[in-house]
Amino acid sequence: MIGPSTYLFTMFGGTWTDNTMDTFLSIDKPGGTVVGNDVWIGRDATIMPGVTIGDGAVLGAHSIVTKDVAPYEVVAGNPARRSRFFEKGTELLLSTRWWDWPIEKITQNAATIMGVTL
Repeated sequence: MIGPSTYLFTMFGGTWTDNTMDTFLSIDKPGGTVVGNDVWIGRDATIMPGVTIGDGAVLGAHSIVTKDVAPYEVVAGNPARRSRFFEKGTELLLSTRWWDWPIEKITQNAATIMGVTL
């Protein structure tokens, strides 16, 4: 969408490719998509290129995610956002980084990780 036409003339090959490849390659491409730890992605959610999903976020089914999602934020519908926890709870979870613990420690604390109320 950088010029008047959105048509991909480069696909024709030969002279078409020779004449258009430099323009095609100069088009900015979105960065990579980054999905944090402990993220739940609902059925048929669409995440656009270049979006970052923070740790502990929840993406509702059929959501279209076009912007970055903060840690422990809930994104559902088009658009609806809210935090999963109070700010202090989010800060505590992010500082704990339980997903980096040794598997033995996670195993010992799994019930708490699953059921803690913040």
